[in-house]
Amino acid sequence: MKFSLIVPVFNRPDEVEELLLSLSEQTFKDFELIIVEDGSKIDCKSEVEKYYDKLNIKYYYKKNEKPAIARNYGVERASGEYVVFVDSDCILPPDYFEKVNKNLSAEDTDIYGGPDAANPSFNSTQKAISYSMTSFLTTGNIRGGEKVDKFYPRSFNLGLKKSIFDEMGGFPITKMHPGEDMVFAIELIKRGYKTKLFKGCFVYHKRRNTLASFFKQVFRFGKTRHIISKIYPETFKIFYLAPTAFIFGVFTLIGLSFIWWFAFTPLILYIFLLFFNSLIKNKNIKVAFLSIITSFVQLFGYGFGFLQPVFKKDEYGVKGKGFYERMKNVE
Repeated sequence: MKFSLIVPVFNRPDEVEELLLSLSEQTFKDFELIIVEDGSKIDCKSEVEKYYDKLNIKYYYKKNEKPAIARNYGVERASGEYVVFVDSDCILPPDYFEKVNKNLSAEDTDIYGGPDAANPSFNSTQKAISYSMTSFLTTGNIRGGEKVDKFYPRSFNLGLKKSIFDEMGGFPITKMHPGEDMVFAIELIKRGYKTKLFKGCFVYHKRRNTLASFFKQVFRFGKTRHIISKIYPETFKIFYLAPTAFIFGVFTLIGLSFIWWFAFTPLILYIFLLFFNSLIKNKNIKVAFLSIITSFVQLFGYGFGFLQPVFKKDEYGVKGKGFYERMKNVE
């Protein structure tokens, strides 16, 4: 078996069915699918059963212990040379595994990652959220645009040799989520393994359906980024401060507008840039307008999340030594 695809699932049967359909249409067939139902109250077993005759599927149900443990559980039952991870809200293009296999054949790679994108079938909010998470104007295009020697694959589109995964002991078991995949990638690179960005091997990533849930997600991203920067200061980039600086900038402009009415000019120009950039990319006026909102949600959520650890206690034991080793043993 070339690939073992590991997918942790929690209360997402409808999304899993879309993922299963995309997997049944893969042009490269040498893979198995391992679905780990992580204590879902609404399981996807009936959806999985529809594809037993179309895919090589292993389905497991276990108590809820968060994605890191679910992924480790799946790898323990995997047979592939490479283990691949995607989220349950992803859809794979039909040539995904074909492209991955071609890239791996061209260059020996220990660990690879790929970008994410919006599928034409996504609703307007999902497309706008995808834009705000991938645009140079909001994230600096760090997701899927980094150099190879600084690229840290995320678990929504990540693959590596199973032997390396076993040697590492799997994803760290921790209450930190999201972020365990980032710690895992950092530790892999520190140990000298080669990482590679396969730009053409993207997945369609649904993310969140509402602005409220999106804000909560990016808030956790910002919080985790701050904590990881404390654990691994060598991974810190000045750009990570941009969303927090943006928040202070917006409030400063609001204050100045009471004195100079034209103080809002930079913010208005930025809004116009977001709108027209999204319009060019998505070719949809509604998505372009929504992209303004989702971009502000993304920047404010991430910025406030990045600030939170400054005012909160060291809940993850960041100050101690051997963080990665301790995380692997936390229940």
